[in-house]
Amino acid sequence: MIVLTIITWVLSGLLALLNLMAGGGKIAKPHGGARPMPMLDDYTDTQVRLIGIAEVLGAIGLIVPVLTGILPILTPIAALGIALIQFLAIFAHRKHGEPFVPNIVMMLVAVAIAVLRFAGV
Repeated sequence: MIVLTIITWVLSGLLALLNLMAGGGKIAKPHGGARPMPMLDDYTDTQVRLIGIAEVLGAIGLIVPVLTGILPILTPIAALGIALIQFLAIFAHRKHGEPFVPNIVMMLVAVAIAVLRFAGV
């Protein structure tokens, strides 16, 4: 059981870090930066910032509730929210011919975290 707990924490930490970086970039520079994403051109600055805020809140929700023990049910809910964001991102990336395999991987990891956290790991 301890191995499963460690795996869940490692996956949660990595997914949270990825979402913090992606969301923070969208909040700071919605359509710019060193590596602009063409798929974001379909959205307004406000929409991109809202997506970024959702990613950052999801990252916080993956770690803080279960770490503090305050409302730990929010952690699997946050993981499912991240999975939904990644699912929708697949369609945005496909529309522009961009690779979307990382989104599939992150979506599957988020679902796995949600299942494990619902199971009490």
